[in-house]
Amino acid sequence: MLDVNKSHLLWCERYRPQTVADCIIPERLKMPFQEYVNQKHIPNLLLCGTAGVGKTTVAKALCKEIGCDYMVLNGSDENGVDTIRTKIKTYASSMSLAGGRKVVILDEADYLTPNAQAILRNAIEEFETNCSFIFTCNFKAKIMDALHSRCAVIDFGLKNDEKAEMAALFFKRILFILESEKVEFEHKVVAEIIKKHFPDFRRTINELQRFSKFGKIDTSILSQVIDVSINDIVKYLREKDFGSIRKWVAANQMDPQALFRKLYDSLYDILKPQSIPQAVIILADYQYKQAFVADAEINIVACLTELMVNLEFK
Repeated sequence: MLDVNKSHLLWCERYRPQTVADCIIPERLKMPFQEYVNQKHIPNLLLCGTAGVGKTTVAKALCKEIGCDYMVLNGSDENGVDTIRTKIKTYASSMSLAGGRKVVILDEADYLTPNAQAILRNAIEEFETNCSFIFTCNFKAKIMDALHSRCAVIDFGLKNDEKAEMAALFFKRILFILESEKVEFEHKVVAEIIKKHFPDFRRTINELQRFSKFGKIDTSILSQVIDVSINDIVKYLREKDFGSIRKWVAANQMDPQALFRKLYDSLYDILKPQSIPQAVIILADYQYKQAFVADAEINIVACLTELMVNLEFK
């Protein structure tokens, strides 16, 4: 039975798994983590994959099961050299009160500057007898080779034959959460929300908690699911916030053609009239390219970047 921490207001924290066994990841990924638990030793790890798939949850569960002290930092908020020199080195150099190894969990490590990553490389070696490092990232190509080589790299990407099983397990977990919170819901609507955000479990849980405030999760909220996402990306385009645009694309596994169409249908609402013809040309160009590109995510980010740079928003 999943341990529930009622002290947290956010469902994604209240129902965060506390053991590796309770994490919703394929068995092939659970096996090495369970082995670390059995050995009571955590090596340096690089956990990569899209947002919300359980990287941080697994990292925390590992530390809790083994009973070691750990510190969590977010690389997108604290990504400079000073963080490494002060917070991390100060923490890693001291002894654990529990008597074992310490662990530094560095979320979104792909947002660390190159200089910060270089210092981390040295820190891993300097404190290897006392501290392990767990890095999580969405884009492993942004992690320097010197860190790759000092970590066991585990990719959380799902294989095609694993997706249906993981979605079914997550659906079961979501039903448990909604029933525990005494929220009325329609199964087909919950399934639709999971389908839209899969495999981002955190985003799905957050969305369901938000929709629960309406009293019931039923067909009346389905139209909002897409509109909210479009409103978010339009906001980032208007503010020329490239970092948030990239995060949004990584977090939303939206069908590219559906996204292009939704943006096209919204042009008169979000753009000044003189920008609309150019927007149509940009969308048509990237919609055509989508059929041939090797990486759909990069193509979407490139399209949104061109829209951001060249258009005038209302």
